[in-house]
Amino acid sequence: MLSTTLGTGLRIDLHTHSVVSDGTDRPEVLVRQARRHGLDVVALTDHDTYDGWDAAHEAAAEEGVELVPGVEISTHCQSYGVHLLAYHVDAGYRPLARELARIRLDRRDRLQRIATRLTQAGLPVELSEVLAHAKGASAVGRPHVADVMVAKGYVASRDEAFATWLSYGCVGYVEKYAPDIVDAIGWVHGAGGVAVLAHPWGRGSRRLFDRTMLTLLAEAGLDGVEVDHQDHDHAERAGLRELATELDLVVTGSSDYHGTGKNGHELGVNTTEPAEWERLLERVGQRTPHGTRRPGAEA
Repeated sequence: MLSTTLGTGLRIDLHTHSVVSDGTDRPEVLVRQARRHGLDVVALTDHDTYDGWDAAHEAAAEEGVELVPGVEISTHCQSYGVHLLAYHVDAGYRPLARELARIRLDRRDRLQRIATRLTQAGLPVELSEVLAHAKGASAVGRPHVADVMVAKGYVASRDEAFATWLSYGCVGYVEKYAPDIVDAIGWVHGAGGVAVLAHPWGRGSRRLFDRTMLTLLAEAGLDGVEVDHQDHDHAERAGLRELATELDLVVTGSSDYHGTGKNGHELGVNTTEPAEWERLLERVGQRTPHGTRRPGAEA
């Protein structure tokens, strides 16, 4: 259900992960933690899956928190891996659901290739170990491999696993399938939702998302950019906010919370201004599922 009124004092966090993907809290626990951290609105945006929504909605109703159903979609842009946050999509929209299922299947296949590479490098890892550690997660990925590496004493943390073994250019890195970001934006709109570019200037992506590229994505229908994120320093936030304003993109802020799976990303560490969230909801209201605009909605 969409908000109809938003107070100026509301605290809104639009990017979190549960055990359904690579977080460490169950969806219902995450929602309860959100309330304890003083959040009024929280989005559950697990990687490439909707599977945590039902449990999160039930807990949100009990806690008096507004739950925003979301998903963080794996995409690519000019050969770079890019994450796209989608909110209020219709889970029954088949084109997007089929694509998410394809991404999840490749995620699992990728784990076997990563495990083989690590084993050949002298760090034995079995796919069965990774899946067992993932505890039934719908979207499995490199963080689960990292957790096994920590448990086996190969590294001290997820961060070390990524820095030395699992990131691009490292022995254990394997490419994964991801659709083009422009196609993904179209599917999100087809599902009646809105699309926000996640942490666009983090992790070395500033060269990709310059003024020209952001302009192209805005013309393709991108609705917003995640500006206030722990991967962006003060100067990057200021520059990205200025570009977003020029391009009429909604500015969001969020924690990118993963529970104990990611340090320094506590719930509510960054938040979205209520006025910006209202702008994003207005864009949701202009669309009906499957891509058409509501009668009278401005283009």
